[in-house]
Amino acid sequence: MKKKNMIKSIATFAAVSAGVLFAGSQSASASTVKHTVVSGDTLNKLSAQYGVSVQDLAQANKIQDINKIYVGEVFTISDDGQISVSDQSAVAAAPAQAATTQVSAPVQQAAPVAQAPVQQSAPAASSVSGSDAAAKDWIAGRESGGNYGAQNGQYVGKYQLSASYLNGDYSAANQERVADNYVTSRHGSWSGAHSFWQSHGWY
Repeated sequence: MKKKNMIKSIATFAAVSAGVLFAGSQSASASTVKHTVVSGDTLNKLSAQYGVSVQDLAQANKIQDINKIYVGEVFTISDDGQISVSDQSAVAAAPAQAATTQVSAPVQQAAPVAQAPVQQSAPAASSVSGSDAAAKDWIAGRESGGNYGAQNGQYVGKYQLSASYLNGDYSAANQERVADNYVTSRHGSWSGAHSFWQSHGWY
């Protein structure tokens, strides 16, 4: 081989090698995006937004029920498909805050998505009065428009309670009783729940 051709071949080989090394260094540095969960987010929504599967998001979400996400969680999604979840200390485990893989969390739901079977055999009576009664009506208006038959995924009725709380009894009387018990145990009063709702968008 002539010396000139040998030098040309060595130069070509070096250029190709450098290109391979350069390409390798680029592929190794995957870019990432961080998404902090806000009220109304769902796994379906994140899946569509970032082009990853709902199943992969759920598998990375190791908090309590993998199919629920909570305000304050941070999803880190790499373009190579790696997903991690952090900032889990903000999880409050509140039923109205959780979002499922099917629908958005019931925040400021102005109109019902579907109608739940509501038994109206007994008249609905509230055990609160005064400012608590006004706060209770205000929350019901924001959650369901005051509709006992409203349903949004697993959340049912006038106060958008988890169906598991109602234990299969969707009657107006039971919705009132369970809502009063839930608010008393969590917020102390409907006035307290009202203040919390105004700050967080859920109660």
